Amino acid sequence: MKIIVTVKQVPDTNEVKLDRSTGTLIREGVPSIINPEDKNAIEAAMQLKESMEITVIALSMGPPQADGALREALAMGVDQAILLSDRAFAGADTWSTAATLGMAIKKIGDYDLILAGRQAIDGDTAQVGPQLAEYLEIPQVTYVREFAIEEGSVRAKRAVEDGYEELEAPLPALLTITKDANKARYPSAGGIITAYRTQEVTVWGHQDIGADPESIGLKGSPTQVKRSFTPPPKEPGEKFQLPPAEAAKEIVARLKNKNII
Repeated sequence: MKIIVTVKQVPDTNEVKLDRSTGTLIREGVPSIINPEDKNAIEAAMQLKESMEITVIALSMGPPQADGALREALAMGVDQAILLSDRAFAGADTWSTAATLGMAIKKIGDYDLILAGRQAIDGDTAQVGPQLAEYLEIPQVTYVREFAIEEGSVRAKRAVEDGYEELEAPLPALLTITKDANKARYPSAGGIITAYRTQEVTVWGHQDIGADPESIGLKGSPTQVKRSFTPPPKEPGEKFQLPPAEAAKEIVARLKNKNII
């Protein structure tokens, strides 16, 4: 069985900067981490690997520095790592990113399951996973907190607002994993040494996956950013200097006035 886990290296959210001319993130010189829920996806694959014969491949798209994220994935137990790194990929929106990842996955071939984090903390769109499934024309289950492989299919519990749904899909399929699915393991000391001394990160450019430079990256992105800005700080809340009973009545009255209750 072959599982592909998509991994994104994201800027530390406390250090995010925007290029106001393009509306894209400035990543150069900004501290980076593995997207947290992508770690949950890696952990889900590792837990499966402990009970089944599985090859796990980590796939990422980003600048050369994303090699660090894939080394960490290798240290966690991933078998192979592939980095899509090419100036032609720069500035991609979610659709262009999904299409580029999809081309790489078609090149990898013969996969059974794709796992992705629910969403990335830099964009918070939760779009790449579903768009990747659409590009590959395979079933998808999003917001997964638990799943099991059963004879050519996957059964998953999908979190919804008031509980969960239990769904079944034939393989190959794509699942997006939530932070509640598990607690990602720390890389072992031996894993880190192996990841940096003996394992390799394969790097593919646009030619390796057969991508047209005019249809990927910023040029191939249908999303048009009208304006990007840093929102103003949240104003402090109002304090009521009243006895508790009177304060409660005042709060209820205001909530009713705003049609909240």
